[in-house]
Amino acid sequence: MPDQDDNENARGFAFLRMNERLPKPRKYGLTEIRGPYYSPMGKRYLADILETVGEHVDSLKFAGGSFTLMPRQAVRELIDLAHAHQVLVSTGGFMEFVLTRGREAVLQYVRECKNLGFDIIEISAGFITLPTDDWQRLIELVRKSGLKAKPEIGIQFGAGGATSAEELESEGTQDPEAMIARGERFIEAGAEVLMIESEGITESVKTWRTGVVPKIINKLGLEHVMFEAADPAVFAWYVKNFGPDVNLFVDHSQIVQLEALRRGIWGTKSLWGRVLTYRG
Repeated sequence: MPDQDDNENARGFAFLRMNERLPKPRKYGLTEIRGPYYSPMGKRYLADILETVGEHVDSLKFAGGSFTLMPRQAVRELIDLAHAHQVLVSTGGFMEFVLTRGREAVLQYVRECKNLGFDIIEISAGFITLPTDDWQRLIELVRKSGLKAKPEIGIQFGAGGATSAEELESEGTQDPEAMIARGERFIEAGAEVLMIESEGITESVKTWRTGVVPKIINKLGLEHVMFEAADPAVFAWYVKNFGPDVNLFVDHSQIVQLEALRRGIWGTKSLWGRVLTYRG
């Protein structure tokens, strides 16, 4: 009978070479997965995901304020479970709703996120207009609380909630250079990673604006940006053009498909066997 690896937690079929991935906590090649939103997620569901593919997940993002619809204990259990697998937990971009409730609500929101164990507060403004200076004040508030601030920036006003391409087209888009300049200020203010809104670039558009992406990466740095890519064709495009170390946000149902691309073990005809790394 062939020898077996004594470590049952080691990857199966370890004799098969594949692209190396940095161990967690990683600085690039990050994968954030969507938690509860399009489908509910309890601790047993999340445990199944993390026990099987938790090695490939860097952060878990609640979406649409889903955590405000759940018992505090259930939220805490999900967060504790994620932490047990070295997975950070993000609020998603709910801050823009909280901002409409006033300054005191913002302060209470940050305190509650801290108390429940969140690691990251995402700060988005897809549906509202927020001055850059105010955005920086929010980054400072979050950082002073001991949490990481992840601003979400984009070129499309009105982004979020799966708004149709026709409706967003009527809103118009922002100059990418203005978005990048804002992102540079946020990094200077202490934001480690910026979420790049997909709408206006690869989502809810008639034609992808792929030329925007290299400008973002060249100016802000690959390690400082995470691209929304919750569509297989989109995350395949990012891996094909920017390599397996690009930071991506996908739905939790897509984590295996994305990691197979990063590792170079599977993919479409245009990617199969062509995604490689060299760590030296």
